[in-house]
Amino acid sequence: MKIHICLVSQQAAANLLPALDPTLKPEKIVLVVTAKMQQQSTNLAVVLKENAIQVDTLQLSNEQDFNQIQVELINLAANLEGQAVTLNITGGTKLMSVAAQSVAQASDWRMFYVDADTDRAIWLGHDKKAPQPLREQLRLRHYLRSYGFELQNKPNRSQPTPAQQQLTQTLVQQASSLEDAISVLNALAQDAESRRSLSVQMNDWQRDSRSLDVLLRHFEDAQALHLQGERIQFASEAMRGFVKGGWLELHAIQAIHRATGPLGIRDKAVGLEVTDEASQTKNELDIAFMARNRLFVIECKTARIDKPQGRTDRPAPPKANDTLFKLAENCRRIGGLGTRGMLVSYRKLREPELKLAKALNIDVVAGADIARLPEKLKQWVTPAA
Repeated sequence: MKIHICLVSQQAAANLLPALDPTLKPEKIVLVVTAKMQQQSTNLAVVLKENAIQVDTLQLSNEQDFNQIQVELINLAANLEGQAVTLNITGGTKLMSVAAQSVAQASDWRMFYVDADTDRAIWLGHDKKAPQPLREQLRLRHYLRSYGFELQNKPNRSQPTPAQQQLTQTLVQQASSLEDAISVLNALAQDAESRRSLSVQMNDWQRDSRSLDVLLRHFEDAQALHLQGERIQFASEAMRGFVKGGWLELHAIQAIHRATGPLGIRDKAVGLEVTDEASQTKNELDIAFMARNRLFVIECKTARIDKPQGRTDRPAPPKANDTLFKLAENCRRIGGLGTRGMLVSYRKLREPELKLAKALNIDVVAGADIARLPEKLKQWVTPAA
């Protein structure tokens, strides 16, 4: 029987990727786990079993005692004598890794390490050979599940109408002239949504705004809303969401569709709702997709998040800060350290917020640059040379 020994840690992908690779996939996996990593072990086991892999667990009694760890691994080796055992040495603590390596060498196990930067299995020990590329097998549901998050809804993969696609292109191309009107319309749609209504009343200055009037006519031509004097009537809840910012998500996912083949993008979806099974906390992701065995997450914003909030004499940081911190935290919790995040904003961000995004490892595409989103996606997804 082909068996993998995996050292459980916070980063599930390092154990999951080789387990699901067709050339490495074992019949059985033994998860070596500490008391602190019980939940991570449970999450990983669920995904492995769903992929027809038997799962056993070795619970270490004392993760701080090197000799005890070694003894328990030696006992495991004795029980597996005669089996084709391979050690994935990527996860676990340093003590676990050193102890496991010494037992593997004594037991004549094969060993490899997963290089997260190149998606390759690096072979170690007596069986050392050329690094082995790991095939891209992970699906969104399995990847998220391995980190303890469950998809609660069926992701939206509906096709836009030609009129909606044309509207989106118009809004992207005229970003500099329509950004103020977009902010006003976004607020109006948000007001209607907060009241659970499909209509909203404009005030006099809004109705007299030429740019807002032009924008409303664009949305009316796309059958997303209907003007009744100073009242906006949305065609449906879905169209209200489209007006409020869903159109920017449409622009982003269309760019992703076009880049799917060249960039090796797979299993992409819009409007995901995921739940942390441990805390039952719900999180919404505008767009997510898998590429290079990694999770990529995009947050789209049409609301004005670029200016400071509150009093002019003591302003609070702009909403962009909260958006960036939340996106960075979601990426880390939901998909591990390898997850990449991007903020797509209809408005430009200020220099302080751009510096914050860089510090948080969040890419930003904003203002007129959203028309160049396909090019930006290529730079984002393609690994650095």
